[in-house]
Amino acid sequence: MKDNQKVLGVIGGMGPLATQLFYKMVIEHTDAHCDQEHLNMVILNHATMPDRTKSIQSGKLEGLLNGLTEDAKTLELCGADYIAIPCNTSHVLIRQLQENTRTPVINMIEAAVRKVQRVYGKGAKVGIMATDGTIEIGLYQKECEKQGLQPRIPSPENQRKVMRVIYDGIKNGGPVNYDDFEDAERQFRDEECDCVIMACTELSCFKIQYELSDYFVDAMDELALESLRLCGKKIRRKDENDR
Repeated sequence: MKDNQKVLGVIGGMGPLATQLFYKMVIEHTDAHCDQEHLNMVILNHATMPDRTKSIQSGKLEGLLNGLTEDAKTLELCGADYIAIPCNTSHVLIRQLQENTRTPVINMIEAAVRKVQRVYGKGAKVGIMATDGTIEIGLYQKECEKQGLQPRIPSPENQRKVMRVIYDGIKNGGPVNYDDFEDAERQFRDEECDCVIMACTELSCFKIQYELSDYFVDAMDELALESLRLCGKKIRRKDENDR
């Protein structure tokens, strides 16, 4: 696949629906007018990867790290210049994973929080909707504070509702109780949050499905844009202006 063009490797399958949406985002953000102007990609749909939240809560992260490392090395052999992981919770291991591979791993958490800081400025209040694992480990809270933002997380009751949307709805392929989502949204609006980061790729799917407003910043969308930028591809003018 090497033809003087950068190759993006993708560790996908966490979950599969989110991975196909990530691929779609990359395509739709690219300022391309023929096949040859699109980004070369190698996508590993590793659907049997250990559950990220369960791994965090059990303290048993070795299996997850081994799976991510094996996939990263496979992508290295395929000629990947950068690696993207469209799964927020797995970023708990991004530092260890980077130590295990020569290929740069794009940090979705940093990219999403940079977008918020750029648009809303320092001191902005930022709601975070994510899995229990992402919330408990503080991935977004720490990055928001690092970039001068004020993170807010759901109440325990609303966090359970967010998890129902993610696991019982999107991952399970079952019906979504939109009231669950609205309860969490209402909390953030009551707390006068400037925006809410959709910090789970299943919630990225939810945002598309329900055509949510830009009040909800999609972390996976920012990963797609950052991937294109690093790989030297032109981003559509409208999408570039929105960044």
